[in-house]
Amino acid sequence: MGLEKSNHSQIHRYSGQSHKRRRTSEPVEIEDRLESLICRVGEKSTSSLESNLEGLAGVLEADLPNYKNKILRILCAVARLLPEKLTVYTTLVGLLNARNYNFGGEFVEAMIRQLKETLKANLYTDALYLVRFLCDLVNCHVIAAPSMVAMFENFVSVTQEEDVPQVRSDWFVYAVLSSLPWVGKELDEKKDVEMDRLLNQIDGYLKRRLKTHVPMLQVWTAEKPHPQEEYLDCLYAQIQKLKKDRWQERHILRPYIAFDSVLCEALQHNLPPFTPPAHMPDCQYPMPRVIFRMFDYTDAPEGPVMPGSHSVERFVIEDNLHNIIKSHWKERKTCAAQLLSYPGKNKIPLNYHIVEVIFGELFQLPCPPHIDVMYTTLLIELCKLQPGSLPQVLAQATEMMYVRLDTMNTICIDRLLNWLCGGHSGGQRHQEPGLQ
Repeated sequence: MGLEKSNHSQIHRYSGQSHKRRRTSEPVEIEDRLESLICRVGEKSTSSLESNLEGLAGVLEADLPNYKNKILRILCAVARLLPEKLTVYTTLVGLLNARNYNFGGEFVEAMIRQLKETLKANLYTDALYLVRFLCDLVNCHVIAAPSMVAMFENFVSVTQEEDVPQVRSDWFVYAVLSSLPWVGKELDEKKDVEMDRLLNQIDGYLKRRLKTHVPMLQVWTAEKPHPQEEYLDCLYAQIQKLKKDRWQERHILRPYIAFDSVLCEALQHNLPPFTPPAHMPDCQYPMPRVIFRMFDYTDAPEGPVMPGSHSVERFVIEDNLHNIIKSHWKERKTCAAQLLSYPGKNKIPLNYHIVEVIFGELFQLPCPPHIDVMYTTLLIELCKLQPGSLPQVLAQATEMMYVRLDTMNTICIDRLLNWLCGGHSGGQRHQEPGLQ
């Protein structure tokens, strides 16, 4: 995947290299080369992802004696800043751990330190990416499964705390549930009794939590054609179905499978006991959400079938698309290209997923993650790149919203009108007259 300049400079900053102290000495040049190699692994290449990862692991192993701290910092930075390439980097760490056990241990310790720092700094989205990264390291035989289950048990124990905001408990439950598409199968195989108990505790919490916020956050008041579900309820239903399907998930890229014979020989590390930081008055937890639904499989009659609303693939696809927008929203051309080059795009009706995710963000209450005009310019850019298909999906979506205006939240109606008037119609006139 392409890496926009702002992301690369963020990684540069997090990995501890200052632009002010730049020297043209050989060590700095080597550090820059290592950073570039790590950031760009998995992008378009003439060779396979597996051979690129194996080659990069060899390069990094050779440079560990002199550049270990730099490599640690870069890997910690990409774990946090490039979540869409999560399994690529966990596989790389797995290969390094198989070659150098001490480095694997130092990386796990550095990740735990970073997780504690992000939680204390109220950086909950970053913390979520780090938790998921640690989970996938279980699949790569870097972290022992029982210690991951123990961390999850500590997360879920937050639901028993007294006099804390519900959003605190919500976040820790979400951190567990949203990681299970990646690691649920492995944890269930190794610690099935503990996992059943964990899910039962979550079930009890979800049944007793208050949901007075839901009507205020719903885009539509009508439950048909698609219920606008509370985010934790929806995710729990998706995980329940995944468990019923024996944790078989078919959408996540899992490059470590190709290296199973190497990784399964590696020694694993136990996570240190992790106690969630105590609640403080200045903690700012993420607000609850409602899952935006506009399409189902009947709306995309040709080509691949859209996964059902309680299919875990639906969660994974939407989560990855949101991550791409979050990583690249400042550069609309890069963002559009990244969305359209989504891995596995031939297995899903990608245009429908993209349009639904973009409108889901635009209509998010009380306010969208990014400025409204970003979504307008992004949709125009997408239509330029896919003139033969995306404008038609956009026209279909616009018609659906028009038909359902009578049950739409008035704030969302305002945003819809602003979108229709503010450049959308002008930008699309040459491509899709039907949108007028």
